[in-house]
Amino acid sequence: MIDNKVANSGLITFNLEDHYPEGERVQFDYKPWLFQELILKEKDFREYLKNHDWSQYQNKYVAVTCSADAIIPAWSYMLIFSKLEPFAKKIVFGDLNTLEEKIFDEILSKLDVEAYRDQRIVIKGCSNKPIPVSVYASLTALLQPVVKSIMFGEPCSTVPVYKRKDS
Repeated sequence: MIDNKVANSGLITFNLEDHYPEGERVQFDYKPWLFQELILKEKDFREYLKNHDWSQYQNKYVAVTCSADAIIPAWSYMLIFSKLEPFAKKIVFGDLNTLEEKIFDEILSKLDVEAYRDQRIVIKGCSNKPIPVSVYASLTALLQPVVKSIMFGEPCSTVPVYKRKDS
């Protein structure tokens, strides 16, 4: 009889993909709305805001940025956020990676860490979804105070990250 050591190990696999919310992620870059991609002209900007189809962001996660090397007034971002708010699921200032970080910040803030008390955790390493490295670090910091150990990878091949020293 073959003994399945992984199945009998008592390890709990934490797969961040299981917490990944479905929904399209898009980046709103308003560089094209700038005069010569350098200067924000308020009158033109307000006209773009008025004529833009904001409904295309319905139920989407939106990262708002300006990729031009230009000085952009804070109020312009505020106006864009106010236009997106009725449509988007979530809006963040930054790029798509920042968007994923903010989405996971919310998810991890609601995680019941007590459910993992005194457990041996493997944080699954391979992912088919764009999960930022910072999320793995945040999850480690969140779980470490309550778990016996944290490993990274797959149950059959892990990298030790943390092991509590029992008194």
